[in-house]
Amino acid sequence: MAKGNILSPKLLLRGFEVFVGISLAGFAAVLFYTGNIPAFFRSLGTIHWEWIAVGVVLASMDWIGGGLRLWVVVRQIHPDPPLKGMILAGGMSAWAAYLTPFQSGAAPMMIYTMKRYGVPVPVAMTGTLMTFIATVAFFAIAGPLAILLGAGKSLGEKGDLLGLSLYDLFLGSLSIFVGLGVLLLVVIVFPQLARNLLHWLADHISSRSSRVANRVEKLRAGIDQVHDSVVKFNTPKGWLALVWCIILSAPSHTNKLLAGYVALRAIGIEAQFVDILLVQTLLMFLLYFAPTPGASGVAEVTSALVMSVYVTSELVPLYTLIWRAILSYFTLAFGAVVFYSWLKQGTKDLEEDTAEMVAQAMVDSSG
Repeated sequence: MAKGNILSPKLLLRGFEVFVGISLAGFAAVLFYTGNIPAFFRSLGTIHWEWIAVGVVLASMDWIGGGLRLWVVVRQIHPDPPLKGMILAGGMSAWAAYLTPFQSGAAPMMIYTMKRYGVPVPVAMTGTLMTFIATVAFFAIAGPLAILLGAGKSLGEKGDLLGLSLYDLFLGSLSIFVGLGVLLLVVIVFPQLARNLLHWLADHISSRSSRVANRVEKLRAGIDQVHDSVVKFNTPKGWLALVWCIILSAPSHTNKLLAGYVALRAIGIEAQFVDILLVQTLLMFLLYFAPTPGASGVAEVTSALVMSVYVTSELVPLYTLIWRAILSYFTLAFGAVVFYSWLKQGTKDLEEDTAEMVAQAMVDSSG
Protein backbone atom coordinates (compact mmCIF):
# COMPACT_ATOMS: atom_id res chain seq x y z
CA MET A 1 0.00 0.00 0.00
CA ALA A 2 1.49 3.29 -1.07
CA LYS A 3 2.19 5.67 1.74
CA GLY A 4 1.73 8.56 -0.62
CA ASN A 5 -1.91 7.80 -1.33
CA ILE A 6 -3.66 10.94 -2.56
CA LEU A 7 -6.57 10.45 -0.10
CA SER A 8 -4.39 9.98 2.97
CA PRO A 9 -5.69 12.29 5.73
CA LYS A 10 -2.08 13.32 6.38
CA LEU A 11 -1.54 14.32 2.75
CA LEU A 12 -4.89 16.10 2.58
CA LEU A 13 -3.94 18.07 5.70
CA ARG A 14 -0.61 18.89 4.10
CA GLY A 15 -2.44 19.96 0.94
CA PHE A 16 -4.65 22.23 3.03
CA GLU A 17 -1.60 23.80 4.67
CA VAL A 18 0.13 24.26 1.31
CA PHE A 19 -3.01 25.76 -0.24
CA VAL A 20 -3.51 28.25 2.58
CA GLY A 21 0.17 29.18 2.69
CA ILE A 22 0.58 29.75 -1.04
CA SER A 23 -2.81 31.43 -1.35
CA LEU A 24 -1.96 33.89 1.43
CA ALA A 25 1.42 34.51 -0.18
CA GLY A 26 -0.32 35.21 -3.50
CA PHE A 27 -2.74 37.59 -1.80
CA ALA A 28 0.14 39.31 -0.01
CA ALA A 29 1.91 39.74 -3.35
CA VAL A 30 -1.20 41.38 -4.80
CA LEU A 31 -1.57 43.57 -1.71
CA PHE A 32 2.02 44.81 -1.78
CA TYR A 33 2.04 45.20 -5.56
CA THR A 34 -0.84 47.67 -5.37
CA GLY A 35 1.27 49.62 -2.88
CA ASN A 36 -1.58 50.97 -0.75
CA ILE A 37 -2.16 48.76 2.28
CA PRO A 38 -4.08 51.44 4.27
CA ALA A 39 -6.53 51.71 1.34
CA PHE A 40 -7.20 47.98 1.61
CA PHE A 41 -8.14 48.22 5.28
CA ARG A 42 -10.35 51.23 4.56
CA SER A 43 -12.08 49.31 1.78
CA LEU A 44 -13.16 46.60 4.24
CA GLY A 45 -15.75 49.04 5.56
CA THR A 46 -17.34 49.43 2.14
CA ILE A 47 -18.27 45.78 1.57
CA HIS A 48 -21.85 45.14 0.44
CA TRP A 49 -22.62 42.19 2.68
CA GLU A 50 -25.78 41.17 0.85
CA TRP A 51 -23.58 40.19 -2.09
CA ILE A 52 -21.36 38.17 0.25
CA ALA A 53 -24.50 36.21 1.16
CA VAL A 54 -25.10 35.64 -2.56
CA GLY A 55 -21.51 34.40 -2.76
CA VAL A 56 -22.16 31.83 -0.02
CA VAL A 57 -25.14 30.52 -2.01
CA LEU A 58 -22.98 30.38 -5.13
CA ALA A 59 -20.33 28.36 -3.28
CA SER A 60 -22.98 25.77 -2.40
CA MET A 61 -23.34 24.96 -6.10
CA ASP A 62 -20.06 23.04 -5.88
CA TRP A 63 -22.19 20.62 -3.87
CA ILE A 64 -25.75 20.92 -5.18
CA GLY A 65 -25.02 21.38 -8.87
CA GLY A 66 -22.19 18.84 -8.87
CA GLY A 67 -24.33 16.33 -7.00
CA LEU A 68 -27.35 16.68 -9.26
CA ARG A 69 -25.42 16.01 -12.45
CA LEU A 70 -23.70 13.04 -10.81
CA TRP A 71 -27.07 11.66 -9.74
CA VAL A 72 -28.38 11.98 -13.31
CA VAL A 73 -25.65 9.80 -14.80
CA VAL A 74 -25.25 7.29 -11.96
CA ARG A 75 -28.96 6.44 -11.89
CA GLN A 76 -28.64 5.12 -15.44
CA ILE A 77 -26.42 2.26 -14.27
CA HIS A 78 -27.26 1.92 -10.56
CA PRO A 79 -30.73 1.70 -8.97
CA ASP A 80 -31.75 4.63 -6.77
CA PRO A 81 -28.43 6.28 -5.96
CA PRO A 82 -28.85 8.41 -2.79
CA LEU A 83 -29.17 12.08 -3.68
CA LYS A 84 -27.49 13.11 -0.41
CA GLY A 85 -24.52 10.91 -1.23
CA MET A 86 -24.27 12.34 -4.74
CA ILE A 87 -24.36 15.92 -3.43
CA LEU A 88 -21.64 15.14 -0.90
CA ALA A 89 -19.62 13.40 -3.63
CA GLY A 90 -19.86 16.49 -5.84
CA GLY A 91 -18.84 18.86 -3.06
CA MET A 92 -16.12 16.70 -1.54
CA SER A 93 -14.66 16.20 -5.02
CA ALA A 94 -14.32 19.99 -5.36
CA TRP A 95 -12.87 20.12 -1.83
CA ALA A 96 -10.19 17.54 -2.61
CA ALA A 97 -9.45 19.22 -5.95
CA TYR A 98 -8.54 22.41 -4.08
CA LEU A 99 -6.12 20.48 -1.85
CA THR A 100 -4.18 18.57 -4.50
CA PRO A 101 -1.93 19.55 -7.44
CA PHE A 102 -3.56 19.46 -10.87
CA GLN A 103 -6.90 18.70 -9.10
CA SER A 104 -5.65 15.11 -8.81
CA GLY A 105 -7.68 14.37 -5.68
CA ALA A 106 -11.05 15.23 -7.23
CA ALA A 107 -11.84 11.91 -8.93
CA PRO A 108 -10.60 9.63 -6.11
CA MET A 109 -12.58 11.60 -3.51
CA MET A 110 -15.72 11.51 -5.68
CA ILE A 111 -15.40 7.74 -6.06
CA TYR A 112 -14.66 7.25 -2.37
CA THR A 113 -17.66 9.32 -1.27
CA MET A 114 -20.01 7.44 -3.58
CA LYS A 115 -18.61 4.18 -2.22
CA ARG A 116 -19.46 5.34 1.31
CA TYR A 117 -23.08 5.70 0.19
CA GLY A 118 -23.38 2.27 -1.38
CA VAL A 119 -22.41 2.91 -5.00
CA PRO A 120 -20.11 0.16 -6.36
CA VAL A 121 -16.64 1.32 -7.37
CA PRO A 122 -16.99 0.51 -11.12
CA VAL A 123 -20.27 2.46 -11.22
CA ALA A 124 -18.67 5.35 -9.34
CA MET A 125 -15.76 5.37 -11.79
CA THR A 126 -18.19 5.51 -14.71
CA GLY A 127 -20.12 8.40 -13.16
CA THR A 128 -16.89 10.28 -12.51
CA LEU A 129 -15.77 9.83 -16.11
CA MET A 130 -19.11 11.01 -17.48
CA THR A 131 -19.11 14.17 -15.36
CA PHE A 132 -15.63 15.00 -16.66
CA ILE A 133 -16.84 14.51 -20.23
CA ALA A 134 -19.87 16.70 -19.47
CA THR A 135 -17.63 19.48 -18.10
CA VAL A 136 -15.45 19.53 -21.21
CA ALA A 137 -18.49 19.36 -23.49
CA PHE A 138 -20.25 22.18 -21.63
CA PHE A 139 -17.41 24.64 -22.11
CA ALA A 140 -16.68 23.41 -25.63
CA ILE A 141 -20.32 24.22 -26.53
CA ALA A 142 -21.01 27.29 -24.38
CA GLY A 143 -17.87 29.17 -25.42
CA PRO A 144 -18.41 29.12 -29.20
CA LEU A 145 -22.14 29.76 -28.71
CA ALA A 146 -21.42 32.92 -26.73
CA ILE A 147 -19.05 34.09 -29.46
CA LEU A 148 -21.56 33.36 -32.24
CA LEU A 149 -24.14 35.42 -30.36
CA GLY A 150 -21.68 38.33 -30.32
CA ALA A 151 -21.08 38.34 -26.58
CA GLY A 152 -17.87 39.70 -25.20
CA LYS A 153 -16.62 41.56 -28.26
CA SER A 154 -15.64 44.42 -26.00
CA LEU A 155 -13.03 42.11 -24.49
CA GLY A 156 -11.03 42.75 -27.63
CA GLU A 157 -10.45 46.27 -26.39
CA LYS A 158 -9.43 45.27 -22.87
CA GLY A 159 -6.17 44.01 -21.47
CA ASP A 160 -2.70 43.66 -22.85
CA LEU A 161 -1.11 40.50 -21.51
CA LEU A 162 1.95 39.60 -23.61
CA GLY A 163 0.49 41.67 -26.43
CA LEU A 164 -2.84 39.82 -26.36
CA SER A 165 -6.27 41.16 -25.47
CA LEU A 166 -8.57 39.30 -23.06
CA TYR A 167 -10.61 38.25 -26.07
CA ASP A 168 -7.52 36.72 -27.72
CA LEU A 169 -6.74 34.78 -24.55
CA PHE A 170 -10.36 33.63 -24.31
CA LEU A 171 -10.31 32.28 -27.87
CA GLY A 172 -6.97 30.56 -27.32
CA SER A 173 -8.02 28.83 -24.11
CA LEU A 174 -11.39 27.92 -25.58
CA SER A 175 -9.71 26.11 -28.48
CA ILE A 176 -8.18 23.67 -25.97
CA PHE A 177 -11.59 22.70 -24.59
CA VAL A 178 -13.10 22.47 -28.07
CA GLY A 179 -10.28 20.13 -29.06
CA LEU A 180 -10.83 17.99 -25.97
CA GLY A 181 -14.57 17.98 -26.65
CA VAL A 182 -14.10 16.70 -30.19
CA LEU A 183 -11.67 14.03 -28.94
CA LEU A 184 -14.10 12.83 -26.25
CA LEU A 185 -16.96 12.77 -28.77
CA VAL A 186 -14.92 10.44 -30.98
CA VAL A 187 -14.20 8.24 -27.95
CA ILE A 188 -17.92 7.96 -27.13
CA VAL A 189 -19.08 7.31 -30.70
CA PHE A 190 -16.21 4.95 -31.56
CA PRO A 191 -15.22 3.36 -28.22
CA GLN A 192 -13.74 0.22 -29.79
CA LEU A 193 -11.48 2.26 -32.07
CA ALA A 194 -10.33 4.39 -29.15
CA ARG A 195 -9.59 1.32 -27.01
CA ASN A 196 -7.61 -0.37 -29.78
CA LEU A 197 -5.57 2.79 -30.35
CA LEU A 198 -4.78 3.13 -26.63
CA HIS A 199 -3.79 -0.53 -26.43
CA TRP A 200 -1.48 -0.03 -29.41
CA LEU A 201 0.13 2.96 -27.73
CA ALA A 202 0.55 0.99 -24.49
CA ASP A 203 2.21 -1.87 -26.36
CA HIS A 204 4.47 0.55 -28.21
CA ILE A 205 5.59 2.16 -24.96
CA SER A 206 6.21 -1.15 -23.19
CA SER A 207 8.26 -2.49 -26.11
CA ARG A 208 10.64 0.44 -25.79
CA SER A 209 11.12 0.24 -22.04
CA SER A 210 11.07 -2.90 -19.89
CA ARG A 211 10.88 -0.73 -16.78
CA VAL A 212 7.33 0.36 -17.60
CA ALA A 213 6.08 -3.02 -18.87
CA ASN A 214 4.41 -3.92 -15.55
CA ARG A 215 2.75 -0.53 -15.33
CA VAL A 216 1.44 -0.95 -18.86
CA GLU A 217 -0.41 -4.09 -17.78
CA LYS A 218 -2.27 -2.03 -15.18
CA LEU A 219 -2.84 0.63 -17.82
CA ARG A 220 -4.46 -2.00 -20.06
CA ALA A 221 -6.93 -2.85 -17.31
CA GLY A 222 -7.71 0.84 -16.88
CA ILE A 223 -8.25 1.26 -20.62
CA ASP A 224 -10.71 -1.64 -20.63
CA GLN A 225 -12.51 -0.14 -17.62
CA VAL A 226 -12.93 3.18 -19.40
CA HIS A 227 -14.07 1.39 -22.56
CA ASP A 228 -16.75 -0.51 -20.64
CA SER A 229 -17.91 2.73 -19.03
CA VAL A 230 -18.25 4.49 -22.36
CA VAL A 231 -20.11 1.57 -23.95
CA LYS A 232 -22.71 1.69 -21.18
CA PHE A 233 -23.55 5.26 -22.16
CA ASN A 234 -23.48 4.78 -25.93
CA THR A 235 -27.25 4.16 -25.93
CA PRO A 236 -30.24 6.50 -26.38
CA LYS A 237 -30.85 6.61 -22.59
CA GLY A 238 -27.17 7.09 -21.94
CA TRP A 239 -26.91 9.96 -24.42
CA LEU A 240 -29.99 11.61 -22.89
CA ALA A 241 -28.43 11.33 -19.43
CA LEU A 242 -25.20 12.82 -20.76
CA VAL A 243 -27.12 15.71 -22.32
CA TRP A 244 -28.77 16.44 -18.98
CA CYS A 245 -25.38 16.17 -17.29
CA ILE A 246 -23.98 18.77 -19.71
CA ILE A 247 -26.92 21.10 -19.01
CA LEU A 248 -26.48 20.66 -15.26
CA SER A 249 -22.80 21.56 -15.66
CA ALA A 250 -23.98 25.18 -15.80
CA PRO A 251 -25.21 25.29 -12.18
CA SER A 252 -22.38 22.96 -11.17
CA HIS A 253 -19.83 25.59 -12.26
CA THR A 254 -21.92 28.62 -11.29
CA ASN A 255 -19.60 29.68 -8.49
CA LYS A 256 -16.59 29.66 -10.83
CA LEU A 257 -18.42 31.54 -13.58
CA LEU A 258 -20.19 34.14 -11.42
CA ALA A 259 -17.70 34.60 -8.56
CA GLY A 260 -16.10 37.55 -10.35
CA TYR A 261 -19.38 39.38 -10.96
CA VAL A 262 -20.58 38.87 -7.38
CA ALA A 263 -17.21 39.98 -5.98
CA LEU A 264 -17.40 43.14 -8.09
CA ARG A 265 -20.87 43.92 -6.78
CA ALA A 266 -19.69 43.22 -3.24
CA ILE A 267 -17.14 46.04 -3.56
CA GLY A 268 -19.63 48.38 -5.24
CA ILE A 269 -18.61 48.01 -8.90
CA GLU A 270 -21.13 47.39 -11.68
CA ALA A 271 -19.84 45.84 -14.89
CA GLN A 272 -21.21 44.26 -18.06
CA PHE A 273 -22.45 40.85 -16.92
CA VAL A 274 -21.61 38.84 -20.06
CA ASP A 275 -18.11 40.29 -20.35
CA ILE A 276 -17.33 39.37 -16.74
CA LEU A 277 -18.80 35.91 -17.35
CA LEU A 278 -16.42 35.39 -20.27
CA VAL A 279 -13.46 36.71 -18.29
CA GLN A 280 -14.23 34.25 -15.49
CA THR A 281 -14.49 31.46 -18.05
CA LEU A 282 -11.08 32.50 -19.34
CA LEU A 283 -9.67 32.36 -15.81
CA MET A 284 -11.17 28.93 -15.27
CA PHE A 285 -9.53 27.68 -18.46
CA LEU A 286 -6.15 29.16 -17.48
CA LEU A 287 -6.27 27.75 -13.94
CA TYR A 288 -7.76 24.33 -14.72
CA PHE A 289 -4.40 22.58 -14.94
CA ALA A 290 -2.41 24.77 -12.54
CA PRO A 291 0.20 22.68 -10.66
CA THR A 292 -0.38 24.09 -7.17
CA PRO A 293 -3.23 22.88 -4.91
CA GLY A 294 -6.36 24.75 -5.91
CA ALA A 295 -4.22 26.88 -8.24
CA SER A 296 -3.13 28.70 -5.08
CA GLY A 297 -0.88 31.66 -5.72
CA VAL A 298 -1.39 31.35 -9.46
CA ALA A 299 -5.10 32.14 -9.12
CA GLU A 300 -4.65 35.22 -6.93
CA VAL A 301 -1.99 36.80 -9.13
CA THR A 302 -3.64 35.89 -12.45
CA SER A 303 -7.06 37.11 -11.32
CA ALA A 304 -5.60 40.40 -10.09
CA LEU A 305 -3.81 40.98 -13.41
CA VAL A 306 -6.85 40.18 -15.53
CA MET A 307 -9.44 41.98 -13.39
CA SER A 308 -7.33 45.12 -12.97
CA VAL A 309 -9.02 46.15 -16.23
CA TYR A 310 -12.27 46.52 -14.26
CA VAL A 311 -11.05 47.22 -10.69
CA THR A 312 -9.01 50.17 -9.42
CA SER A 313 -5.68 49.28 -7.79
CA GLU A 314 -6.98 50.27 -4.34
CA LEU A 315 -9.80 47.71 -4.58
CA VAL A 316 -7.93 44.88 -6.32
CA PRO A 317 -6.81 43.20 -3.03
CA LEU A 318 -10.34 43.26 -1.57
CA TYR A 319 -11.81 41.99 -4.84
CA THR A 320 -9.25 39.17 -4.93
CA LEU A 321 -10.02 38.16 -1.35
CA ILE A 322 -13.80 38.03 -1.89
CA TRP A 323 -13.42 36.28 -5.25
CA ARG A 324 -11.19 33.63 -3.72
CA ALA A 325 -13.60 33.10 -0.81
CA ILE A 326 -16.51 32.45 -3.18
CA LEU A 327 -14.40 30.29 -5.44
CA SER A 328 -12.89 28.01 -2.83
CA TYR A 329 -12.61 29.21 0.80
CA PHE A 330 -16.27 28.53 1.66
CA THR A 331 -16.13 25.05 0.10
CA LEU A 332 -12.83 24.33 1.85
CA ALA A 333 -14.31 25.23 5.23
CA PHE A 334 -17.48 23.15 4.83
CA GLY A 335 -15.60 20.24 3.27
CA ALA A 336 -13.18 20.19 6.21
CA VAL A 337 -16.14 19.91 8.61
CA VAL A 338 -17.57 16.97 6.62
CA PHE A 339 -14.23 15.21 6.40
CA TYR A 340 -13.53 15.67 10.11
CA SER A 341 -16.97 14.24 10.92
CA TRP A 342 -16.12 11.16 8.84
CA LEU A 343 -12.91 10.67 10.82
CA LYS A 344 -14.76 11.08 14.14
CA GLN A 345 -17.33 8.49 13.06
CA GLY A 346 -14.53 5.96 12.84
CA THR A 347 -14.20 5.76 9.07
CA LYS A 348 -11.76 3.14 7.83
CA ASP A 349 -8.32 4.34 6.81
CA LEU A 350 -8.68 6.17 3.53
CA GLU A 351 -5.54 4.59 2.16
CA GLU A 352 -7.00 1.10 2.74
CA ASP A 353 -10.30 2.11 1.18
CA THR A 354 -8.55 3.54 -1.88
CA ALA A 355 -6.42 0.42 -2.29
CA GLU A 356 -9.60 -1.66 -2.11
CA MET A 357 -11.23 0.54 -4.76
CA VAL A 358 -8.31 0.10 -7.14
CA ALA A 359 -8.18 -3.67 -6.57
CA GLN A 360 -11.90 -4.04 -7.15
CA ALA A 361 -11.75 -1.97 -10.32
CA MET A 362 -8.95 -4.17 -11.66
CA VAL A 363 -10.90 -7.36 -10.89
CA ASP A 364 -14.04 -6.03 -12.56
CA SER A 365 -12.18 -4.86 -15.65
CA SER A 366 -10.33 -8.17 -16.07
CA GLY A 367 -13.45 -10.24 -15.52
